[in-house]
Amino acid sequence: MPMKDERGDLDVSKVVKPVQATLSSLKMLDVGKWPIFSLCSEAELQLVRQACVFGSASNELLYTTVNDEIFVLGTNCCGCLGLGDVQSTIEPRRLDSLSGKKIACLSYGSGPHIVLATTEGEVFTWGHNAYSQLGNGTTNAGLVPYHISTNLSNKQVIEVACGSYHSLVLTSDGEVFAWGYNNSGQVGSGSTANQPIPRRVTGCLQNKVVVNIACGQMCSMAVVNTGEVFVWGYNGNGQLGLGSSGNQPTPCRVAALQGIRVQRVACGYAHTLVLTDEGQVYAWGANSYGQLGTGNKSNQSYPTPVVVEKDRIIEIAACHSAHTSAAKTQGGHVYMWGQCRGQSVTLPHLTHFSSTDDVFACFATPAVTWRLLSVEPDDHLTVAESLKREFDNPNTADLKFLVDGKYIYVHKVLLKIRCEHFRSSLEDNEGDTVDMSEFSYPVYRAFLEYLYTDSISLPPEEAVGLLDLATFYRENRLKKLCQQTIKQGICEENAIALLSAAVKYEAQDLEEFCFRFCINHLTVVTQTSGFAEMDHDLLKNFISKASRVGAFKN
Repeated sequence: MPMKDERGDLDVSKVVKPVQATLSSLKMLDVGKWPIFSLCSEAELQLVRQACVFGSASNELLYTTVNDEIFVLGTNCCGCLGLGDVQSTIEPRRLDSLSGKKIACLSYGSGPHIVLATTEGEVFTWGHNAYSQLGNGTTNAGLVPYHISTNLSNKQVIEVACGSYHSLVLTSDGEVFAWGYNNSGQVGSGSTANQPIPRRVTGCLQNKVVVNIACGQMCSMAVVNTGEVFVWGYNGNGQLGLGSSGNQPTPCRVAALQGIRVQRVACGYAHTLVLTDEGQVYAWGANSYGQLGTGNKSNQSYPTPVVVEKDRIIEIAACHSAHTSAAKTQGGHVYMWGQCRGQSVTLPHLTHFSSTDDVFACFATPAVTWRLLSVEPDDHLTVAESLKREFDNPNTADLKFLVDGKYIYVHKVLLKIRCEHFRSSLEDNEGDTVDMSEFSYPVYRAFLEYLYTDSISLPPEEAVGLLDLATFYRENRLKKLCQQTIKQGICEENAIALLSAAVKYEAQDLEEFCFRFCINHLTVVTQTSGFAEMDHDLLKNFISKASRVGAFKN
């Protein structure tokens, strides 16, 4: 039987977190940091588009190629390579049964067993199955990929997660399904009977829209679209964050995070990390290697803030096979804490890496990937990539804007296609230069670049000006992107100014975010010059709203 506590003789779980929004790029990585890649030739490595290193000694590898072929190599424990046998191989073998399928996300447990979702939303499982973790209704080892259709046939799966011997999937409509080992309630059914086929996790999640899932060794986590975190399963190390050590057989909200909006959750061997929309990290659970980053080795059953200088965190990383944590800041700095090649690092340590993946390749034991690595081919430009390259190119442009004495080169036809304002304003304009004085050069350049790239590259402090422009031109998508960028630069000193801007430009999402930030940092915010100089009507509304949420109670 699998061990429940943090230390034991059993090999720990392995998991690749499917963070589709932040897939790592192999262009940025030295894949040689994972020794198993040395079994591939240089020609084979050139074709790699996605990769996952897993196994109790990082001795299994699955990767996809530019031709959507899937190759595997390694020890093949319990048939986890999906080749139909249990023979090890030091040469890449093609996984024919899945060739042509595009992988969206993939995760694995400690058997190991594999759960893979395609871009079409289909789910395939194979490998170890003693506890029905493959979801095929049996406990027979799965030597080849099995397409799960029971209860998922009309669903599109967008994220997968594995615990030691249980599996979770998230569907496009925000539902969570679970199956497999359930000795501690980790499938959320309310009992401790193993679950042989996918079953929807209900209870407190019944009417919630889930946006992110994760698994600890024998526990499960879900983040819903309101920013709340729900947890269930094993809790012997306090990894559920409920203030106790009792197991939880059905989803339960982490009440200690009240008023905090969580965006992502990541699970280590027996600890949990969450990332909030303010760029703050909280941790709880086992801490015998300092993996909570609190400066000591005491377990925590309540969420505890992790202090990483003053920079905003944009990515958290934890791997089910290790007691290691990592985070990346908005400024591109990568920190790690916890177990580091057998040593304990109890506070976030600044590394020389540019990627959290390198932390697990170089510091964690075993050296496995904590998420699916992915890279786009270099030799082919999509239409979108081609357009990006032509922005501000004087060699092909037929129009230029003069802003603050500087030119920005663009193409009339693209501006007309992408923006209603230009569709009318450029209709009768036969000139090749337009003077622009209403907005600053950085703001207007960011706006024009957005029309080419569908994204904005502007520091948060400049984004308020772009929000003004987006409101003026009625560019609703740009307005949403501006609000996301502005959020990343909020601090106690500018919170009132940003709240005022949000009200002025009717940016409701930003307004709600700034208000919550002010309430969460009320003592400091009320001592700033911005608060002292706040517009009378805004101050009146702020105090009224703050009173309604109980901000002034003792």
